Amino acid sequence: MTYPISFRRKVLSVREKEGLTIAQTAARFCVGIASVTRWVKNPVPKESRNKPATKIDMAALAHDVREFPDAYQAERARRLGVSEKGIGHALRRMHISYKKNTAAPQSGRRQTAHLPGSD
Repeated sequence: MTYPISFRRKVLSVREKEGLTIAQTAARFCVGIASVTRWVKNPVPKESRNKPATKIDMAALAHDVREFPDAYQAERARRLGVSEKGIGHALRRMHISYKKNTAAPQSGRRQTAHLPGSD
């Protein structure tokens, strides 16, 4: 949860006027000590990115998941020419999850990728 800038400034002004420590200020306003510490350094909240992936082609990733459902993220990253972390974030954006199989399959290798809408 992000606190409004007006609240942050009020907390910092009360801290300065009354000469409170960071811990006392946090206790008085029922916020975390780490929050007050961050506000002392920079009272303006950070902007969130909220942009789509630029390098990963989502259609190619979906095709790769259908073709190689048991592949590791590192293998996908090499095939698509991107980082493993980028693949992980893209899979999360696509709501693709991997479920562990608790029992060994009776015949052959099971597909474990669960694409939304492909049930």
